[in-house]
Amino acid sequence: MALLEIRWHGRGGQGAKTAALLFGDAAVETGKYIQAFPEYGPERMGAPVFAFNRISDEPILQHCGIKTPQIVVVLDTTLMETVDVTEGLPKDGVVLVNTQKNAGEIKQELKLTTQKVYVVDASKISKDILKRDLPNTPMLGALIKASKLLDFKAMLESVKHRLEHKFPNRPDVVDGNIKAIKRAYEEVGE
Repeated sequence: MALLEIRWHGRGGQGAKTAALLFGDAAVETGKYIQAFPEYGPERMGAPVFAFNRISDEPILQHCGIKTPQIVVVLDTTLMETVDVTEGLPKDGVVLVNTQKNAGEIKQELKLTTQKVYVVDASKISKDILKRDLPNTPMLGALIKASKLLDFKAMLESVKHRLEHKFPNRPDVVDGNIKAIKRAYEEVGE
């Protein structure tokens, strides 16, 4: 795999940074080279945040910001009103959006022509399963389905291991996130 770059758009508290890090951990465990890093503006709950991944089969020698991501993941559609989430996206790029709308509506809204658009209602999934609007882990499942960058089972095992370490006394949190990832993987549409 040649170098591939991903940009995550979210708001503080939605878990964009965590999702990028979980994706990075899973990629490393499958033998890929990876970078995962956030970029903050005003560091407060609800403020726009960006997180990034680089993934490759070869060592990654770049250590700069990502300007032309092949994949853009949008955790909050309200960001599309104030941030150009498609900035730098190539003609064959991919956009994955947490929304109740269908892919055609999002494609039209973002004025995309050749790029591929995937959608999933990650907020509904997280509210149903986790009882709160935290779309990051469902979006991780949707990203794996849309991009086919990692083996789904291997990614699930990696995320489960990381969550068990982070929440050692909360098997409900671990199981809920795994269920949310699986459901989003199944429900993502184009």
